[in-house]
Amino acid sequence: MTTSQDRLYLRKCSLIVGSGSGSGLELGDLRITFQTHKADYETPNSADIRVYNLAEETALRVQREFTRVVLQAGYESMFGTIFSGALRQARSGRENGVDTYLDLLVSDGDRAYNFAVVNRTLAAGATVADQVGVAQGALAELGVAAGYVPDVAAQALPRGKTMYGMARKYMRDAADATGSSWSIQDGVAQMVPLGGYLPGEAVALTAESGLIGQPEQTNEGIKVRSLLNPRLRVGGRIKLDNRSILRFRTDLKVGAFNKAPRLDEDGFYRILAVEFKGDTRGKDWYSDLICVGIDDSAPIGSKLIDRGRGDGPA
Repeated sequence: MTTSQDRLYLRKCSLIVGSGSGSGLELGDLRITFQTHKADYETPNSADIRVYNLAEETALRVQREFTRVVLQAGYESMFGTIFSGALRQARSGRENGVDTYLDLLVSDGDRAYNFAVVNRTLAAGATVADQVGVAQGALAELGVAAGYVPDVAAQALPRGKTMYGMARKYMRDAADATGSSWSIQDGVAQMVPLGGYLPGEAVALTAESGLIGQPEQTNEGIKVRSLLNPRLRVGGRIKLDNRSILRFRTDLKVGAFNKAPRLDEDGFYRILAVEFKGDTRGKDWYSDLICVGIDDSAPIGSKLIDRGRGDGPA
C-alpha cells in the first residue's frame, strides 16, 4: 500500500511527443496544463494537453511529424505514466499578447476500437477465454496490446462458432457473459470483474498521503480528490477510512434518484474513473476519482459508466 512515508513534494512532469520511427521531443520543461479522462467504459479515453510558448518551428514540427504522446507526472518520489495515446489534433493559438500555446488532443486506442475486425471460426469446445483471445488479437493488430483478463473459463461451446464483426462487440459480449467490464487503458485492453479489481496493492489515501478534503458518497459513486498520484488506475483499488466519507444526502423531490453505492466494510474501493488535472506552473495537481465498493457494481445513475456502448464510431 501507499503509506504516509511517500512524501509528496517536488512536482515532476514529462511530455514526450514522438513518431513511429522512434524520433521524438521532450516538452516537459515548458509550462504544461493537462486534463485526462479515463474511465471503466469501453469508448476510448482522451486527454487535453496545452503546451505554452513553443518555438514556432517546434510547434510546426509537432503538427507535421508526430503521432504519439506519452504524459508522465507525479513527484520525485512517485512518478509514472498518466496517459499514453495517439495525437489526434494539434492546434496552435495565442492566449494573450505574450503567451502562445499548442493544444494537443490525444485519444487512447480509438483506431483499434473503431476499426479492429474479427474474422475467425472457433471449433467446438472453445470457451469465452478463446473468444477474448481472438478479439484481443484483432485489437493488437491496430496497436492495442492484450492486458489483464480474469479467469473467464466457462462451459465449452457445444459446436463451432463463427466470429465476424467488430472486435469491440466480442469483447463486450464476453464481458457481459462473465460479469465483467472491458476498456482500453494506456494502449492495453483489459477486463475487470464487476465484483473484483486489477491485481496489485491498494493505494491508501489519507491526509498524509495526499487525500484532499472529504470523500463523498453520491449516487454516481464515492467521489474522492487527492494530490496527483500516477498509481491510481481504472480497475485498481484505493483504501479509505470510512469515517472520513461524507454520507449520501437523500433528495426528497419526487422522482429524484436516491440510490447510492454501498460503503465497503473494510474500506476498499474499486476505481471506476480517474481524471488527472495539472498545471506545471500553477495550482492544479490533482486526481479526481469515482469509486465503488469491491463487491458493489457501478451505480445505475453513473454518468461516466453509462457512456457509449453503440456499434457506431466513437
